Amino acid sequence: MSNPSSIRLSELTSRVQQVISTALGAVKYWVIADVTNYTYKAERNFHYFDLVEKDSLSAGIIARFAARAWGNAALNITNFERATGQAFKNDLHVLIQVEVLFNAVYGLQLNVVDIDTNFTLGHLEQQRKATLERLIRENPAFISLTDGIYQTRNSKLSFGPVIQRIAVISSETSAGYQDFKHTLENNAFGYQIIIDNYFALVQGEANAKAFLARLITVFESGIPYDAVILIRGGGAQTDFLLFDQYELSRAIAKFPIPVITGIGHQKNETIADLMAHTSTKTPTKAAEFIIAHNRGFEENLKAMQQTLIIKAAQLMAVHKDKLNTLNQQTIHAAKKMLNMEEHELFSMSQSLLSQPQLILLGKKRDLENVKINLGGYSKLYLQHQQREIEHIRSLMRLMSPENILSKGFALLKVNGEIIKDMSRVETGTIIEVVLADTEIETKVLNKKNRHGKEYEL
Repeated sequence: MSNPSSIRLSELTSRVQQVISTALGAVKYWVIADVTNYTYKAERNFHYFDLVEKDSLSAGIIARFAARAWGNAALNITNFERATGQAFKNDLHVLIQVEVLFNAVYGLQLNVVDIDTNFTLGHLEQQRKATLERLIRENPAFISLTDGIYQTRNSKLSFGPVIQRIAVISSETSAGYQDFKHTLENNAFGYQIIIDNYFALVQGEANAKAFLARLITVFESGIPYDAVILIRGGGAQTDFLLFDQYELSRAIAKFPIPVITGIGHQKNETIADLMAHTSTKTPTKAAEFIIAHNRGFEENLKAMQQTLIIKAAQLMAVHKDKLNTLNQQTIHAAKKMLNMEEHELFSMSQSLLSQPQLILLGKKRDLENVKINLGGYSKLYLQHQQREIEHIRSLMRLMSPENILSKGFALLKVNGEIIKDMSRVETGTIIEVVLADTEIETKVLNKKNRHGKEYEL
């Protein structure tokens, strides 16, 4: 039996190489694909990976090609990483220029020539835009866009008068977190802020679920925080992809405690910034916002104190003026009466010249009585006015909040505001009870109407 005609394997690979080189060797192609199976040989500065295309519906791979980058192509990848802030890695969607090569040992593969930076950045921006549209489309109950501004349930919340206890979600080793903490602890006004830390990794899309879990932990703690602070230091644009994730952004938008973001980037806003109550550019700015908020409350208190002092001074001045007026009126009336009596006395003295001694003595007694009555009237009048003033002072002291509290009464506050209508307070509400020398924080366990009149006077 004769052997069939044959050729050596190297001859076959040489022919294949010649065909491919002739047909494709002079052509370079820009290809859109995803990176997978990526490895990097640092000692040789070689990048090895596969380029794949996935079905848009099933996400299954419909095309695959082995690729490599070295020399100038490896330098272009380095420049790409610097420009985008994005590491060249698996699952990266890229526009990459390649040439088709065939090697007798390694087979058919693509040799990378260049990579388009703008394509990857544009793709990330498209993803961000799509996420924002999805948030509005799927959550109309608590996310909307009005005149270019995102309105969320969280952004419509109100801060309490003072931000005193906060939950901070950040990386424990983050320089931004250390700056935030240092700014709060060394504020010029001596404000004491209680910080509860919920540490988490804050870089990379893969950590979005873990970050969201920490936010949920804050909610489940049941602690009535005044604000939740999300902190991350500076970095490249793509370092903040975690804060563009749909589930995290949705949770921030509907979170029942005001969220402040202090994400260290200056150029762009993350989606988390847009969904939060307040967005600041850096962790330090977030701390300064809290200090400024508390400072505003203190300034309002000082203004109220000054107003109260002025009003009290004005009231005392008014009563002092009234007292002076009454004093002048009394003196004027007394002088007028004396003049009248003097005139009458003079008239009587004229008649006494022709009257007996008895009439003179009688008139003298009448004059003494008039003098006594005049002195008594003036003194009684002044005493009456003095008692009126003392009565007003007693009423002021009696109605002062300190006096009322000292008698066993109490002020009830919710979120720093005095309760005037208990019908608006639900069971489970945290209430501050202000006594004469003590403040108590308690929770409403039960509530019922009371129609008794045992405290009526």
